[in-house]
Amino acid sequence: MKLKATFQSYLLRFRFEAGTSRGVFTEKKIYFLSVKNLADALVEGVGECNILKDLSFEYVTGGFTNENDFFEYYETQLSSVCLELEQIADAWEKLPEPNTFSEIAGQITGKHFPSLTFALETALLDLYHSGKKLIFDTAFSRGDKAIPINGLVWMGKADFMRHQIDEKIKQGYSTLKMKIGAIDFEQECELLTYIRSQFPPEKLSLRVDANGAFKPTEALQKLEKLAVFNLHSIEQPVAVAAKETLQMLCEQSPVPIALDESLIGIMEKQAKENLLQTIKPQFIILKPALLGGFEQTREWIQIAENQGTAWWITSALESNIGLNAIAQFTATFNNQLPQGLGTGQLYHNNINLPLHIEKGFLWYRKR
Repeated sequence: MKLKATFQSYLLRFRFEAGTSRGVFTEKKIYFLSVKNLADALVEGVGECNILKDLSFEYVTGGFTNENDFFEYYETQLSSVCLELEQIADAWEKLPEPNTFSEIAGQITGKHFPSLTFALETALLDLYHSGKKLIFDTAFSRGDKAIPINGLVWMGKADFMRHQIDEKIKQGYSTLKMKIGAIDFEQECELLTYIRSQFPPEKLSLRVDANGAFKPTEALQKLEKLAVFNLHSIEQPVAVAAKETLQMLCEQSPVPIALDESLIGIMEKQAKENLLQTIKPQFIILKPALLGGFEQTREWIQIAENQGTAWWITSALESNIGLNAIAQFTATFNNQLPQGLGTGQLYHNNINLPLHIEKGFLWYRKR
C-alpha cells in the first residue's frame, strides 16, 4: 500500500506564564506527524511530537544548548522517519493490525527518539480508526466513563498560586497538585497551610511536584516539614542524578516519593526493573510522550505492579492531540488514582477536540 507521511511545526501559546522550577513557559513548539493512505487521502492519522527543553531524552542526550539547532536536527530525523515509513508500507497489502504499531514505530524511530515513537504510534492508530481521533476503543472514548484527574496549581507569586487554588477547589477537584521549588519554601508551606485550613486530608488530597528542585543535603529536612500537611506524595524531590539520595528518601521520607524524570531515557526492561528494585519508590509517574510511547509505558506498568509500586499517567504539556491519545490509553487500565491529564486548557490556540473537564473528571464527549 502507498502511505504519505508528512510533518508540520505548531507553536502553542500559553494563556498565562506557566511556572516550574526549570523556568516559565509562554509558548511551546511541537510537531504534528501526519500519515495518509493515498488510496483514500481524505483519511488522515495524526500524532504529536512533544519536546521539552532540558527534559526530553533526545534534547538532553544531544547536548544542545540552542533550541534552533535542536529543531533543525529534529526535523532531519522527522524527515527520515516519514521516508522510512513510506518505504516499509510499500510491502504492505493493507494497514497492519494495531497490536503491531508499537513495534513498527520502534523499528523506524529507534530508542533515541521517544517523542517520535509516541507520535508515530498515535498517527498509525488514528489512521487505522479512519482518522476520527479514536486511538483506543474504551468506555472513555465512547463518552460513557470519565477519568479522575488532579487539578494543577502552577508556580508563580503567592497571590497567583492562591487564586489558582481557590479556582480549582471551586471547580470540584478532589485532588490538587502544586508545583513547588521556585519560590521561597516558607511561602509554599504557607500556601499548603492555607489549603489545609479549609480542607482536611479526607476532603482534599494534596500532591506536590518539586521537579528535582531540592538539594540533596536539605531534602529530608524539607520533607519532614511537608509531612505536617498530610500529602499524598511528592514528585521527584531531588534531581535524577542524585540516585543515592532518592533511595534514602524512599526509605526514610515521611512523605511518599513518586519518581518522574528518573524514568526518562530508560528503555530496556532490565534497566527499568533495576531502577525500581534499587530506589523502591512508592509511586512512579508515566508520561508516554517522553518515555517512548504506549508499549514502553505498558512495560513500566507491568514491572511496577509486579514490584508493588503504584503508578499514574500524566500528560506533559501536549496539545489536545497528544492529550487525547494519552487519555484514551490511560482508560485501557483500571487505575482508580487521579491521573495528571488536565493540560488541555493551557493554550489559546489548542486543537479543538471533545475533551471536557467536569468537577475533577476528564470526559470525551462529542457535543
